[in-house]
Amino acid sequence: METFESLVRAEFSPKNTFLNTASSGLLPARTVTALHEAVTIRAEGRPLDPLFEDVELARAAFARLAGVPVARVAAGASVASQTGLVAASLPAGAEVLTAEDDFTSVINPFYTRGDLKVRAVPLERLAESVRPGTALVAVSAAQSADGRVADLPALREAARAHGTRTYIDFSQAAGWLPMEAGAYDFTVSTTFKWLLGPHGAAFLVVPEDFGGLAPLLAGWVAAEEPWDSCYGPVAELARSARRFDVSPALFTYTGVRHSLALIEELGVTAVQAHDLALADRFRAGLGSLGHAPLPAPGSAIVSVPGLGGRQGELSRAGIEVSNRAGNLRASFHLYNTPADVDRLLDVLAG
Repeated sequence: METFESLVRAEFSPKNTFLNTASSGLLPARTVTALHEAVTIRAEGRPLDPLFEDVELARAAFARLAGVPVARVAAGASVASQTGLVAASLPAGAEVLTAEDDFTSVINPFYTRGDLKVRAVPLERLAESVRPGTALVAVSAAQSADGRVADLPALREAARAHGTRTYIDFSQAAGWLPMEAGAYDFTVSTTFKWLLGPHGAAFLVVPEDFGGLAPLLAGWVAAEEPWDSCYGPVAELARSARRFDVSPALFTYTGVRHSLALIEELGVTAVQAHDLALADRFRAGLGSLGHAPLPAPGSAIVSVPGLGGRQGELSRAGIEVSNRAGNLRASFHLYNTPADVDRLLDVLAG
């Protein structure tokens, strides 16, 4: 019988100490194999039907992880483009509330509109800052820079009290933090970080009534009958969130399908427990070295002020982390072990 550890060891064989999932995750062996097969299909001139089927299988797997009907999930290419759809749906002069220094792709499309009132407040004050007239709150579930986890239940209640829509980016959380996407109006997640897929895919979850979104990027794949809609204007848009799809990067979605299958097999709750135990081990070890990480309880991301400059040294030692504004950012995922944590601490102590 396979265990969490045996399943993970069968899928990953990194050649270094990789503690940088917040930048991009490792690809499982099954995903690498599927990508090779997809390339072979193209190279040999075989029909691409299996690759288009993978898009739908990946969509369905993400819907299960997000806890929503598959009809609410749109398949796109990036968080920024999905945010752009949400931004375009707002009337001129609408107020958008964001967290200070949130990841650019989550907030910049609201600024580039030029006719929206964008207000940024500290993450800890986000829920209390929702007010009458706030049209939308946009925030990352977990902050990219330092791993802080937003108080989403408080935000949800505040938004409900004021009739405010919510847009939550789960890119730094999906895969280790349960999503409950149905509790919000819109959610988005890229797939190349904690979901372990290739670059080039991002899923948008929309309300059943589409939340006022317009299918601005609709092409033939957004039609109810795509293969009958390749020429001329689309006669009928998809009756589901697929109306917001853009033409998919087929190789990417083939990879995503298999990566999501692994996350489902392991279970997000088990992954969360594993990841947080390692992050807490690192935090405790930092204390013994006289370093204090930025406060981010309950997060798989740990950011340490003043140590970012050692990123190059660590990389040369075979340890991959990030330097974010002078902070060392380490992120712990299912393929990491206590030995990885201890190795990082040993080098930092040296």
